Amino acid sequence: MAAMMAAMGPLYFEDFSVGQTFTTAGRTISEADVMSFAAWTGDNNQVHTDAEFAKHTRYGQRIVHGMLGASLCLGLIARIGAFEGSSVALLGIDGWRFTNPVFIGDTLTCLVEIVGTRLTSKGNTGVVQRELKLINQREDVVQQGRMDILMLTRAAAI
Repeated sequence: MAAMMAAMGPLYFEDFSVGQTFTTAGRTISEADVMSFAAWTGDNNQVHTDAEFAKHTRYGQRIVHGMLGASLCLGLIARIGAFEGSSVALLGIDGWRFTNPVFIGDTLTCLVEIVGTRLTSKGNTGVVQRELKLINQREDVVQQGRMDILMLTRAAAI
């Protein structure tokens, strides 16, 4: 049902309820993704960019930047459409954990669970508390944490 509603347009604060979940489409991480992320962040750590160096690390291969995974969550969530056009601001990233490595070639999806909602004092926006899990093709949770968002109410959007 959530996917159908998102396809019809953005959802507003009142449309979210505790326990509601969304699962994004997948995205496969490429070498170009890793090298581009390294270039624009300046994080050229060898564990990400040097295949020969990475062969001798605990994982035996390059790992994807942790923040690339966290950033990817936001992009995957945008593809759902539920938060597009009705979100005001990302309020923070809390308790974010990197629980398993991400490798070049992994396909990742994001599971979004609504864990809380509260109307702000002005009444035209509300906070939607979201627990996110970034999951690879083997169903391993590779990253997880909270990314709460400030959303418009339906009345404020009119």
